[in-house]
Amino acid sequence: MRQLLRERIVDAGRRIVVTEGWGAVNMSRLAKEVGVSRPVLYKEFGNKHELAEVVVRQEVDTFLVGIAESLAAHPADVEAGLTAAVEFTLRTGADNTLLKAVLSGRSATDTALLPVLMTETEPVLGRAIVAVTAAIRAQYGLAEMTDADLGALTEILVRLALSHLFQPTGPVDRAVAQIRLVVASTFGAALHSAE
Repeated sequence: MRQLLRERIVDAGRRIVVTEGWGAVNMSRLAKEVGVSRPVLYKEFGNKHELAEVVVRQEVDTFLVGIAESLAAHPADVEAGLTAAVEFTLRTGADNTLLKAVLSGRSATDTALLPVLMTETEPVLGRAIVAVTAAIRAQYGLAEMTDADLGALTEILVRLALSHLFQPTGPVDRAVAQIRLVVASTFGAALHSAE
């Protein structure tokens, strides 16, 4: 029952962000929309920032599933798999209504959600690095690469993809081509040096 309540609160919060912006989200309104008292709402989410982290974490999970599927579609080709994962991320991000709402920032209060996405290590960057590193290791093995090296290369890839996602400077195809060059040089060099 409690999990269902949390899901309803998160869904309502996401819906408000997408339609009206983060500035329109407040705990009183959420309690009313979900049909619970404010104390019950505060018991689930101590404050608006905690809610923001859960909403963002849920979005990140959607991306991580697609990234794992993109890697699996190229079971024997690390470069193709990573490039496909980057392309999935950028194309999905370009169409993601929550991300668009947050990045467009209708007002100063709307931009309060940006730090959760762009500057705090969790729930986006740290979580993505750990999950993508594990997905790459699970899909490709890469026994010749240390965990530290794989983690470092994955961090470069994730940071680059997030940079293009949050601040695009051109079409997705161009960004994918740029990142493909980095994938080929970083992962290719690491794999060859380990042989």
